[in-house]
Amino acid sequence: MTQNQENEEMDKKSEALIVIDVQNDFCPGGSLAVPGGDEIVPLVNKMMTDYATIVLTQDWHPAGHSSFATSHEGKVPFSMVKMPYGDQVLWPDHCVQGSNGAAFHQDLQTDHADLIIRKGANPAIDSYSSFFENDRSTPTGLKGYLDILGIRKLTIVGLATDYCVRYSAVDAARLGYEVEVILSACRAIDLDGSLKAALDDMQVHGVKVHN
Repeated sequence: MTQNQENEEMDKKSEALIVIDVQNDFCPGGSLAVPGGDEIVPLVNKMMTDYATIVLTQDWHPAGHSSFATSHEGKVPFSMVKMPYGDQVLWPDHCVQGSNGAAFHQDLQTDHADLIIRKGANPAIDSYSSFFENDRSTPTGLKGYLDILGIRKLTIVGLATDYCVRYSAVDAARLGYEVEVILSACRAIDLDGSLKAALDDMQVHGVKVHN
């Protein structure tokens, strides 16, 4: 093996692909469908073959989660409320633990995954980021896993660009990782300008965003 080949192998071992929430409820026909959410699956599957470390995240809410509009009398989906940890969008019921909506898209090649991080299981706190719950302090454990493996560079794809992808990417950059987001392997909700806000936020925090 040449020195260049050894360096390439070392680089690959320090990189990970993070696939965010490619679940039925975020795909067409789901309760919180992201437009075109299923379209990214073939590209994500192809990308998985290029990484030695692959992490999938999965929204995993108990029934009656506090982020569901149905848990707040008189509230409708996509309205806002104040939670102890800050502003919270109220969502349609989605990704309820054990439901078909919470399952990964049937065509996603989950066998490639080294780790699955389930988030949003605390009934009182939503969790967009794959690193922290929305209180911004309770960790999911992902950082510890990546650090043990010596991972320093993350490529992030999945659903949705303007929420869970955005928060995961920004948190990763804040934690000191080199981060890139591949937009062709993401799709957005774009709620009241949330996509532009997400792209601006990622840029401010040094996330490399590519098509």
